[in-house]
Amino acid sequence: MQALLSTLGLAAGVLLAAAPPAQASDYPTRPIRLVVPFPAGGGVDAVARALSKELGATLGTTIVVDNRGGAGGAVGTSDVARSAPDGYTLLLTTNGHSILPHIQRTDWDPIKDFSPVSQVAVLPMAILVNARSPITSLPDLIATAKQAPGKLSYASSGIGGPFHLGMEMFKNMAGIDILHVPYKGNAPMATALLGGEVQMSMDTLAVSLPQVKAGKFRAVAVTSGHRLRLLPGVPTVGESGVPGYEYQGWQGVLAPAGTPPDIVAKLNAALVQVIAMPRVNEQLEQLGFEPQSSSTAEFAGLISSDLEKYGKVIRTTNIKAQ
Repeated sequence: MQALLSTLGLAAGVLLAAAPPAQASDYPTRPIRLVVPFPAGGGVDAVARALSKELGATLGTTIVVDNRGGAGGAVGTSDVARSAPDGYTLLLTTNGHSILPHIQRTDWDPIKDFSPVSQVAVLPMAILVNARSPITSLPDLIATAKQAPGKLSYASSGIGGPFHLGMEMFKNMAGIDILHVPYKGNAPMATALLGGEVQMSMDTLAVSLPQVKAGKFRAVAVTSGHRLRLLPGVPTVGESGVPGYEYQGWQGVLAPAGTPPDIVAKLNAALVQVIAMPRVNEQLEQLGFEPQSSSTAEFAGLISSDLEKYGKVIRTTNIKAQ
């Protein structure tokens, strides 16, 4: 009898060992939680809601957008890092994922704790001056700054924020000395430029394009590596005397580290398909984004290169969060 039980136990063990793990073909079987590590109503939340319906339909399930704001995105990111790596909790985040660990203590690692799925969009930015300014181009701005070191100033939406970082990168690469004046948010930053309190700022096209079109601001350069369809006549920073400069925001989807590769691949394929849909393209462009998907490897490379690039700037300039 004991021999029989041992035999049955051995057989059961063999069967369990041979049983395959959950396959992507079985996934998903329940709703997927898409964590946005920022409050509802912001740009990341808007992108999440633009994608969720079509992504859910493509995968055959419901995508539940879950806003988990706090600590500049660190709280929601931590939530996902500690979630089960089963494909049912995802993170939609920004390039702040590669910035935040350099300026504040986080309980997650931007690379080790996540499996990149796909980039979904880029957020074009521009360097702006008041339309009444005598500065008409980026070379003009650089020349003016070199003639009067420390006399020109730029506004940002806060210390350690994306515009602060982008302008410090520009300042260092252009070899100029300009004063940083931080404000508490985008609206006060724009008001300061409009009122002549500062001579320049950096902002997203999503926010600044209406003011450029209204003749209030002048875009002297875009920060991407290529000219933008929305402002085709405005050169890049790189072609305006600062070769190698490229800075723009991005949004992308990550899963917890350890998520099965076949599930990550299925999510990637679904996102690539959704981002290519004309109606999704239109929605994202209306929000001021350029739709852009990627392979998992490309997205992983972007996060890694940004982490290194931004870390160098932050260390050089000693930027610290507010």
